[in-house]
Amino acid sequence: MKKELTSIPYSVLDLATVIEGKTPADTFKNSADLAQHAESWGYHRYWLAEHHNMISVASSATSVVIGHIAGATKTIRVGSGGIMLPNHSPLVIAEQFGTLESLYPGRIDLGLGRAPGTDQVTAMAIRGERMNAANSFPQDVLKLQAYFSAENSNSPVRAIPGEGLDIPIWILGSSTDSARLAAALGLPYAFASHFAPAQFLTAIQIYRQNFKPSEHLKTPYVLACVNVVAAETDAEANKIATSLYQLFRGIVTGKRMLLQPPVDNMDDVWTEYEEEQAGQMLACTFTGTKETIAKDLQQFLDQTQVDEIMATSHIYDHQARLTSYKLLSEVFKGI
Repeated sequence: MKKELTSIPYSVLDLATVIEGKTPADTFKNSADLAQHAESWGYHRYWLAEHHNMISVASSATSVVIGHIAGATKTIRVGSGGIMLPNHSPLVIAEQFGTLESLYPGRIDLGLGRAPGTDQVTAMAIRGERMNAANSFPQDVLKLQAYFSAENSNSPVRAIPGEGLDIPIWILGSSTDSARLAAALGLPYAFASHFAPAQFLTAIQIYRQNFKPSEHLKTPYVLACVNVVAAETDAEANKIATSLYQLFRGIVTGKRMLLQPPVDNMDDVWTEYEEEQAGQMLACTFTGTKETIAKDLQQFLDQTQVDEIMATSHIYDHQARLTSYKLLSEVFKGI
């Protein structure tokens, strides 16, 4: 049966982007404002991602920012997309998210990834002697589940708060490894197609084929994150999107900057090689008017049959970012 955009949930991934000329304090204020608007526009969840040592990303203390967003909203689900679990003790994450769930009951999601969310030198500073912690990621996910279980009350180590709380755990991925783990544990699967689309189709196929029902989830559930820049005209959207392109040029070259203002012509900014490399990472990017994005996103849904679409929007001007998310909500509402 054909899936329609109007039949699936739509959500927000906020990378807490710091723009040129502003500070993280400005970012957090704008994130709360966006979350409040997203809630009023029918967005299902609002996730933040753990990154470190990146001047353009302010969500390094992810659990703290989740609390800030949850406190500024009333009904929208708020969570991590994701917490990089090998950077942390499972017990500490259980306590942090147990605290969040106790403060904002029924609204907290815990998405887990295994990457460091940073460069190797910074990962060493975070993990120290636990540099190989990614190898124990599957076991650490099971530990987290145990800490959240009511049965853990007889254990010598308990997560207080956290124990006995129903906090949905998601497996995040940008490769096929995570797909196999999510399938084996019977957990929902969120794929980072907004920057790592190469293995997306293969990964979700592996996940669906190998999925084992669990007490948490009876059938496979795939969330895809994509880039969206929507505006009143295609030309305006294409110009606004040049901030996103400059951001990815920084990733390609290793010269990261604060989110830059739009430019008239990207050919003045990047080389053909940089454009090609960034273009491969940005394959799942939707830019244009409401009508353009509705058509392109429906084709994406036809191809992937995902259960939920999460949009991230690296847009320099806050009002333009709000407009983009409002237009996207209308696409999903069929307005």
